[in-house]
Amino acid sequence: MSQELRKRLFDQLDSLVLIDPHTHIEATNPASHTLADILGYHYYTELAHSAGLARERIEDPLITAKEKVQLLIENLGPIENTIQWSWFIELSQKLFGHEADFVDASNWETLYDSAESQMGAPGYIDTVLEKSKLEAVFLTNDFDDALEGFDTTKYIPCLRTDDLVFHLAKPAVRERLEKATQCSVTNVSTLRQAIATLFYNFKSKNARACAISLPPDFSPAPVSEGRARTAIDAILKDGTAAAEAHRKAASSFVFWTLADMCAQYKLPFDLMIGVNRAVYPAGVHQGRDLYDSRVSLIQYKELFNSFPQVKFPVSVLASVTNQELVSYAWIFPNVITSGHWWYSNTPTYIEHDLSARLEAVPRTKQIGYYSDMYKLEFGLPKFAMYKRCLAKVLAERYVIDRGWSEERAVALGTQLLRGNVEDIFRFGEDPAADLEGIDPPWNDKSLVNPSLQPPELLVVQPPQDESDFPIAPLAAGAAIATTGAAWGAASFTGEPVMTPPADDGEGFALLPDDDVPVEQAGGIGNFGIPAADQPSVDEQNWFNTPAESNEPFSLTPSSEEFPALDSVEAVPETPLEEVQEAEFKLDDFTTEEPVAELPPQELMAEEFGATEMSIEEAPAEASPWNLDSSSDEASRATQPFSFGDFTKSDEVELTPAELGAELSSEELAPAEETLELTEMQLGDEPLMEAVEEEVPLAADDMQFGMLETVEEAEAPAPEPPATETPVDDEPLMLEAFEEPEVELEITEEPAEELTLEDMNLEPADDGEISFENLDDDSKSKNAGSSGGMFDFLGNDDK
Repeated sequence: MSQELRKRLFDQLDSLVLIDPHTHIEATNPASHTLADILGYHYYTELAHSAGLARERIEDPLITAKEKVQLLIENLGPIENTIQWSWFIELSQKLFGHEADFVDASNWETLYDSAESQMGAPGYIDTVLEKSKLEAVFLTNDFDDALEGFDTTKYIPCLRTDDLVFHLAKPAVRERLEKATQCSVTNVSTLRQAIATLFYNFKSKNARACAISLPPDFSPAPVSEGRARTAIDAILKDGTAAAEAHRKAASSFVFWTLADMCAQYKLPFDLMIGVNRAVYPAGVHQGRDLYDSRVSLIQYKELFNSFPQVKFPVSVLASVTNQELVSYAWIFPNVITSGHWWYSNTPTYIEHDLSARLEAVPRTKQIGYYSDMYKLEFGLPKFAMYKRCLAKVLAERYVIDRGWSEERAVALGTQLLRGNVEDIFRFGEDPAADLEGIDPPWNDKSLVNPSLQPPELLVVQPPQDESDFPIAPLAAGAAIATTGAAWGAASFTGEPVMTPPADDGEGFALLPDDDVPVEQAGGIGNFGIPAADQPSVDEQNWFNTPAESNEPFSLTPSSEEFPALDSVEAVPETPLEEVQEAEFKLDDFTTEEPVAELPPQELMAEEFGATEMSIEEAPAEASPWNLDSSSDEASRATQPFSFGDFTKSDEVELTPAELGAELSSEELAPAEETLELTEMQLGDEPLMEAVEEEVPLAADDMQFGMLETVEEAEAPAPEPPATETPVDDEPLMLEAFEEPEVELEITEEPAEELTLEDMNLEPADDGEISFENLDDDSKSKNAGSSGGMFDFLGNDDK
């Protein structure tokens, strides 16, 4: 009964016309021309080599196609027991009319000539597809494939991304990418734009998936913009000689960007996990790679959690990983079991893995099979092998064991073979419709700077060289000390210039409140992102203000009346001696973490006592860096701030000649005065304090002092409070508390001698008495004893 049932189920499943969801077919050359193309498949060459045939003979470039077939046939006798050889026999019989159930030295030449004749006949490709019952096949397209010259509804494009993720450091790969996208990849922003362009182009050509083969040690994780910038810059500069840490960070960034694009362009992301490349370097072509059991899907948990809207058809290289895959597909809605890949593509492993999946994974989340073929002729025998396994499992596990009807079992098999492929890869839908709501990447400025949002960003720049210092700094290491400053203090005197970045400069972004008007001129920038990474002025289509000037900006009080300062809650005072300084080089301001936005104006009043600000061009004669009396006074007139509670000091009167001299700490020591918030007046400005530590300040190695505020400690030896992770951008605040004092009293009275009678105890049978034997009264007596624990021995000697 079982054999007949399996045959009936197989016949019904074999009548289905299918879509092969993963192949390596070349769309413009999909079928074989001779038997050498079939027997040259790596399954046969690697088995022949494993059986003893030298690789040099198999891959001899001077050998003809017919001579190669003869060589392989004469050496394939040892593999007639394998499932791979059965594929060759079946396709020879059903495609070329071969009648024998074997091929050897006696009949191979006849088969060769017959096959070559049929392969050259018109319509041969369509004949193979019809006999194989395949309506369409998915391709594996390199990212720079032209996707032209073939029917994309029959040969369906799929973006393969291995080179982008793992070989971007190779100049040849980057050249291919630039040629395919017409994007010059010079930094992380243009790389993101190039990847988006690939997705847009593939999607417009009916692509249905993105795919990648992954090594066992790969653990994808998001990479911050700053780290990605550093890594991409390194590989662009040093190529394959870049540090391994940079190459790994670049791989993770590109992979995460691919997943993000799959979400945006609504493409499944096929993951083929676990292949270890070049394990056997001396092997034949495509016969050098093996699976690695050390792989675990736990490495992909962050990916699956981060992109719930992306479908991940997952293939594992070996059956040993199947149970983990079943578990992940059991739990994660976006994880899908996909096919039986490579070394698990034999009937024993297929039956085992298929049974486990059918028993535990929702039927809608299983892609039954794909051929992984390189030539169309292999579709017929490979799918036939899977259908037999499927029919066997359905017959035994469902019809016989569970009492399902044959129709119900066939419906389940049909869903695995065809229905889920249509649903997961969205057949019947027009992929181009998804592009209607997506700007072409070459017009999408958010790809160049994804954190850029209107209103325009204002850039704060320090001086870039000595020419920006008309007069030498106040003192080596001098700092502007303004309590509560969001970005710290510069280690030179004067106010920071607010100006658009130079073409190749780096700036620090001030993100203004929506109500603060900001005029943009000459460029844009984001915190720690070089201006060269930003779109050019011509590309900034959403900006209304043209680039007309590169003059510094200035800040002036708003004409609107500001709320009364005495109505705002004061900020706690911070004594000057508790202000600590940490120094950073200019490069340290390039950070991986995004800069925090300035607080709304009402909060600025509470925290800093600042007036509403507007932006206007500063007078040319009032350079913020010029510290002589006239220009400094003019600069203060055009750039007043009002801050909240801060420590005010009487300024040291200095002559221009003294500005470049080294001054002692006594000369710089100011007289301190603390102001309450209610005492502040509109127009009060932050104090420029000189720090005591003097460090030589070279023009090409400027330093910044970052100020941290510490509350005054009232107890000399506080106990550490419960720890909490500090917020990166908030000042460090230490909280002091008092530890209660404990007094010890020492007396000269002798210790009271205790006896067994006093403790109401009698020895146990073994003569031993412990503290556990004490009654409540005795315990209370001894609770305060210095011994704390007694061990009484009840033998006669004691």
